[in-house]
Amino acid sequence: MDPWLVVGLGNPGPEYGRTRHNVGVMVVESLAERWGGRLKSHRATHCEVMESRYAGRQVVLARTRGYMNESGGPVKALADYYDVEPDHLIVVHDELDIPFGALRIKEGGGDGGHNGLRSIRRTLGTGDTVRLRVGIGRPPGRQDPADFVLHAFSGTQREELPAILAEAGDAIECIITDGVAVAQNRYHTEAST
Repeated sequence: MDPWLVVGLGNPGPEYGRTRHNVGVMVVESLAERWGGRLKSHRATHCEVMESRYAGRQVVLARTRGYMNESGGPVKALADYYDVEPDHLIVVHDELDIPFGALRIKEGGGDGGHNGLRSIRRTLGTGDTVRLRVGIGRPPGRQDPADFVLHAFSGTQREELPAILAEAGDAIECIITDGVAVAQNRYHTEAST
């Protein structure tokens, strides 16, 4: 069976660690912990990875060490190193246009203005990946979206976040075992609040 690669998008460093823009990384780290491990440095790809097996399938959980806007090169290095086809690449990322707490799974499509996805699409030469979009909602009032995504979740949202990360992990496991269509039917959720 072909291996799966699950990449959580985000920015490096403690100043970005718990921001909305890093929710993709949070999902992957949560799933690694669920599976009894953690991401570790991988010199060949300049990423952090955890190699594992889930339901008899080889799965690599990963995050890049660079900035979101430059995700393409490291993601391509991972895909090449582990010989992963685009349809077995799951990219987990934040999504402004989905209410906080909602999940959406999508195959292919455009980048929707998301710079990390744009970089991956450009570098891979295709957008035919699987995307797990984690809703962070729109900024309040006239707040600049670029500023909004680089701030931490609100106190109430932080309380709800562990359940959202767990459900996103469930969705990833479902994609791997049952396919995208089943996962879409099961995990296209409404906002948790």
